[in-house]
Amino acid sequence: MAPRLSWTGVAPSILSADFARLGEQVRTVLEAGATVIHVDVMDGHFVPPITMGPLVVGAIAEQVHAAGAVVDVHLMVDRPERHVQAFADAGADGITLHVEATPHVHYALAAVRDAGCRAGVALNPGTPPEAVAAVAPESDLVLCMTVNPGWGGQSFLEASPARIERLRALSGPGPVIEVDGGIAAETAARCAEAGAQLFVAGSAVFGAGDPAGAVHEIAAAAARAGSQ
Repeated sequence: MAPRLSWTGVAPSILSADFARLGEQVRTVLEAGATVIHVDVMDGHFVPPITMGPLVVGAIAEQVHAAGAVVDVHLMVDRPERHVQAFADAGADGITLHVEATPHVHYALAAVRDAGCRAGVALNPGTPPEAVAAVAPESDLVLCMTVNPGWGGQSFLEASPARIERLRALSGPGPVIEVDGGIAAETAARCAEAGAQLFVAGSAVFGAGDPAGAVHEIAAAAARAGSQ
């Protein structure tokens, strides 16, 4: 089944899922309407934690695709261009890499496109939005980190909406603007007002008593704010 939606809405991050019930938890959020499943990959170098790799993407890709949804891989790793093909082969539909993680951003984004995936560029909170100006217009997605990358459950950084507005202006109308970090209903609404379209939510979804309800709540708040 082809993906049923453009890359907008809530993207539950499996970083916060219960891996003993990963398939069940992915099914819950897909049935709640999520059309993007976000996979946070960390290598212990670019960011301190080590999380998951292509094997996890391969474990969920068939389930996600059967639901008409897509797998959004966020590489928080040094020299991401070295790992693009492995994630594409595992079933990634989009691969986002950090502008700070490689001296060859153009080359790395080209490798993602050559692998048949949507190409995204991300930047950390301490990186000026202008750092992605040269590549944002030719990217499919621009990811604004709204916390410092590396750990789930952090608090939303208050400077983020202004950065999103700047990224939207620099990127033009083409790329999807994604946000990741401290995203729940209230912060998703603020990011939507600033121009964000895709909202990564980990602990706010999988840490909730009702993950499906959390997806609905975040999506509704962002939709209301984005339509104003």
